[in-house]
Amino acid sequence: MNIHWYLKHFRDLTTIELYQILQLRNEVFIVEQNCPFQDLDDKDLISFHFIGFDTSSQKIVAYTRLIAPGISYEEASIGRVVTSPLARGGGFGKTLMLKSIEMMEEIFAGSPIRIGAQLYLKQFYESFGFQQVSEIYLEDGIEHIEMLRNE
Repeated sequence: MNIHWYLKHFRDLTTIELYQILQLRNEVFIVEQNCPFQDLDDKDLISFHFIGFDTSSQKIVAYTRLIAPGISYEEASIGRVVTSPLARGGGFGKTLMLKSIEMMEEIFAGSPIRIGAQLYLKQFYESFGFQQVSEIYLEDGIEHIEMLRNE
């Protein structure tokens, strides 16, 4: 896969990009994880969207939503972290997080980053400097924890 990484604010997304983002989030979060939930929460409208686009298939295969401080949490936040099943195993998830953190540091300089992480991904996020700061809680039937990165 040849991935092109880029960042756009919601207002700058094309309809095809928006469709592919929602399609990927639906495929993984709702179908694959068997978790019916209301994905569209109005935060997309005021967020930045970090995209990994496969130039071969012409599909978005990796994605995060970057949220300003004061919207989801007091701190800035990375959410809706997702990699397509077609892109797994190639290190794209790690690249996605590293580049998302870089983007956060550029856009929201000086803000710590807080995430609501699925518990089974705790070690993955710890590898990027996140630390658990909450007890385990259920969100849409899946165990989650809040994690914070101060670096």
